[in-house]
Amino acid sequence: MANVKVDVIIAIKKCIENYFDTYNYSPSVREISTTTGISKSTVQRYLDAMERAGIIARGEFGFETPYIVKTEREMVPVAKIGTIPCGPLDDREEYIEGYVKLPKSFVGNGTFFILTADGDSMVEAGIDDGDMVIIRKQDHAKKGDIVVALADGQNTLKRYFPEPENNRFRLHPENPEMEDIYVTNCLVQGVATKVIKAL
Repeated sequence: MANVKVDVIIAIKKCIENYFDTYNYSPSVREISTTTGISKSTVQRYLDAMERAGIIARGEFGFETPYIVKTEREMVPVAKIGTIPCGPLDDREEYIEGYVKLPKSFVGNGTFFILTADGDSMVEAGIDDGDMVIIRKQDHAKKGDIVVALADGQNTLKRYFPEPENNRFRLHPENPEMEDIYVTNCLVQGVATKVIKAL
């Protein structure tokens, strides 16, 4: 890497990593130039030299440093799928609004999606209106789990109590002002694992 300055390499590398931390993808040549105050032609020349030297690489989302590659491996994309009623059963349509990248160490193993709580039936479980609830996608649950339940063709977020002796399921709201819901058909779509509080 002849005729290059170490401080310029450091500035460009730091710019790429800081931008990635903020936006989850890498900056363009123009964005690097604007942030660092280095001309676009110089930025491009340095990027080419840094790539040849193995300091950066070109990935799916732009320029990658070893830090970005390591971070990407430790993050998992989680689909954000609208709202889930924390109240009476509801038959609204759900759809993917986008994806959120979360640390694997935070969510754990499995396939996950995020729902936004709508209502106050689960407040005593620490789930308030507007909170984001991380759901592990699975079709089974233990007694007492908080689940996304498709019951009688409608969905809700409740604590799950199967009652095979009565041929029914009890969906329990964590709110003393609300009554249990009893249904004969209940399909578990996922189990709540964590809550991201709305501020």
